[in-house]
Amino acid sequence: MAKIIPFKGLRPTKEMAPKVATLPYDVVSVAEARAYKKEPYHFYHVTRSEIDLPESVDVHSTQVYERAKENLDQFVADKVLFQDDEPVYYIYELVMNGRSQTGLICGSSLDDYFTGVIKKHEFTRPEKELDRINHIKYTRAQTGVVFLAYNDTEDADKIIEDWKKNHEPEYDFVAEDNVRHTLWVVNDYAKVASLTRVFDEQVPATYIADGHHRAASAGKVCQELRDAGMSVTGDESFNYFITCIFPASQLAILDYNRVVKDLNGMTADAFVEALKEDFEVSAPTDTEVKPQQPHEFGMYVDGKWYKLTAKPGSFTSDPIGILDVSILQNNILSKLLNINDPRTDKRVDFVGGIRGLGELEKRVNSKDMAAAFSCYPVSIQQLFTIADSGNVMPPKSTWFEPKLRDGLVVYLI
Repeated sequence: MAKIIPFKGLRPTKEMAPKVATLPYDVVSVAEARAYKKEPYHFYHVTRSEIDLPESVDVHSTQVYERAKENLDQFVADKVLFQDDEPVYYIYELVMNGRSQTGLICGSSLDDYFTGVIKKHEFTRPEKELDRINHIKYTRAQTGVVFLAYNDTEDADKIIEDWKKNHEPEYDFVAEDNVRHTLWVVNDYAKVASLTRVFDEQVPATYIADGHHRAASAGKVCQELRDAGMSVTGDESFNYFITCIFPASQLAILDYNRVVKDLNGMTADAFVEALKEDFEVSAPTDTEVKPQQPHEFGMYVDGKWYKLTAKPGSFTSDPIGILDVSILQNNILSKLLNINDPRTDKRVDFVGGIRGLGELEKRVNSKDMAAAFSCYPVSIQQLFTIADSGNVMPPKSTWFEPKLRDGLVVYLI
């Protein structure tokens, strides 16, 4: 069962929260983060502290992590951030385009992560892990929240909704991307205890939706400190990591689309003809093709859109093979274009569904790419099934929106 704990979060004052909060560090480029350099308390000064150093400085250098620590300490010294006096939970609601999702910010057990109670569905890259490991070790803080999901539990949902209904939020603001962020502090001992008990008794597993590298890095730091003899009771803060856990019914996964640099020596007409072995191919159209059901794809090539429908026999029924990103990879990227490892092949790139199909057209029309493919999104239950089976999803399979904000609650270790 899922073990969660309340904690004394480090967080902004009410008036500073909108100025501090940022998108997660790993969804923005250095150039995008540098655009906020002149905003003194923007949290990129902590999560992307290279913005305060010359561009010639390696983003993974010691200087960057030392600067992150200095900036975090300065935020505290300037009373922009303060720490809660008692361990609490935080309820976090995000509203985007009229759709809301509400999660619980808490400390989740790293033993649950090690033993598989917290389930993964992605591989991680060592260099990305090392970056956040160093960030945690220098700042003595986990500054990025790991996004978890769980199968709905009525008792937890009721406690959370009742608290929202009967208490004023601590933060309530609309960010520049028009996502509304509202946060409540659950500081009643009985309610804290009830939430802890409900997860311990009724939630057999949680699933990483977003934040595999943050989770893995927290785990590596925990293990290192345990190996050094720092863990005595097992309740030390480094034995947990900051998460926000959402009920699955409230979550939406967007499509994660593909663009390719060339057609492997084929003309557009020859490529379309080759696709007909495994797909029903529609007549070309000027209208964007957004898949409406599983096993449908849109393709943009040579200024035209096509609808592709996978033929029976072009995919398997196992949890990985049935995914549309697998069908695309196996029957088009690998079979026709010789792109066999999408993790490393520079001939393929990925475009999150939040950018819209217009971004696919833009990449192809600019001659940066030769073709683009729109996919039907993976479902949350498909993600759960794959994680339960111990498998991992193909790279860039899921895109969750809205994104949780960094800086609203920091977990100190």
